[in-house]
Amino acid sequence: MTKALDVSGARLESVLNTAVDGIVVIDEQARILMFNRACESLFGYKAEEVMGRNVKCIMPDSYASEHDQYMHNYLSTGTRKIIGIGREVSARHRDGTVFPIDLSVGEAETADGRQFIGIIRDLRARQENERRLKDLQGQIVHIARLSAIDEMGAALAHELNQPLTAIMLYLQAIDRSFQKEGQAPDLRRITEILQKAVHEADRAGGIIHRLRQFVERKETDRSFQDMRMLVDDAVELASLGASSRGIAVRMDHPEEPVTVLVDPIQIQQIVINLVRNAVDALVAAPDGIIIISTRREGHATVTRVTDNGPGIDPGIRDALFKAFRSTKPNGLGIGLAIARTIAQNHQGELYFEDGPDGRGTTFVLRLPFERADQDVGDETACSTRCAEHGHGDLAESLAPHPQTLDPERAE
Repeated sequence: MTKALDVSGARLESVLNTAVDGIVVIDEQARILMFNRACESLFGYKAEEVMGRNVKCIMPDSYASEHDQYMHNYLSTGTRKIIGIGREVSARHRDGTVFPIDLSVGEAETADGRQFIGIIRDLRARQENERRLKDLQGQIVHIARLSAIDEMGAALAHELNQPLTAIMLYLQAIDRSFQKEGQAPDLRRITEILQKAVHEADRAGGIIHRLRQFVERKETDRSFQDMRMLVDDAVELASLGASSRGIAVRMDHPEEPVTVLVDPIQIQQIVINLVRNAVDALVAAPDGIIIISTRREGHATVTRVTDNGPGIDPGIRDALFKAFRSTKPNGLGIGLAIARTIAQNHQGELYFEDGPDGRGTTFVLRLPFERADQDVGDETACSTRCAEHGHGDLAESLAPHPQTLDPERAE
């Protein structure tokens, strides 16, 4: 019998010491009874150095100060906080370094009383891989934004040229008014012309500001946002040049806020990609129309981008959201793939529906609806922001201003 116990003990010791994960056993007084070789590598202690010591020696101070009380509460009430559940916590190396671990705790009744078995897995390598993956995803998303801006280059040049040309014409008109011999300058009229020039400068600055916000590479930062505002700002940038190509852009939003918890730049990237695709689909279509709507539907916030173009080519339907399958002759083919990935990372989805009679396409972005009464859920605040942005018919607001290109009217 003794020999059998010795063999069993040897087997147990062999299993414990060859285990990849750290295994530590403590008693009801939190004293360490077993400390395998993986624990020695993980914490920098030899087993004989920690045997009999309180397990707090491998915990950071924030946990160590509470551990004894937790043990007392559990032994008195039986209420579990980690036993049988497992969670990510922090541990402390001998040199004082604090690092993340996954800790699973089990319980066993023995002749010497209850004992607790902790299985410890080092999470540093996994978290480092997750960080690298996040950085890589951020780089890919950034490249997609730059690609979108590259494709929008002609429209951006056109839209920026209009206010800059108008400013030049206004200034020329003012110069001529001062050079008319025998006439005193009409200061009231000059003031009006200067105000128009300032308006055009603001317009150009607004385009550049939105462009910079979209292109800048920033850390992912999710916050409560009103989806109406995100969509409107994104559409204002994405639809640059649409009106000059005979394409009408219409917005359809409810009056009340539609809140989401998102990274605003990434969600705007989806909307910009969908609207630019719709604009490109309508290049050869007469009376092209794009309708963008946002609604709350149950527990979801749903944004639809609908066009009356020719619809999705049957040859690319099944691969539409796959990388490097472009809907455009000169596209990289990553826009829709990244857009769907962003939606899924926000616990949402992105898909398309055919229009009636085989014409047109609707892309649907669904995101979880979130309440944020302390932030954008305030209807008064949202109404104020709407007024400040001057949201309305974007096709009208982006159309060329007749007075900007007529120097005679400026005078």
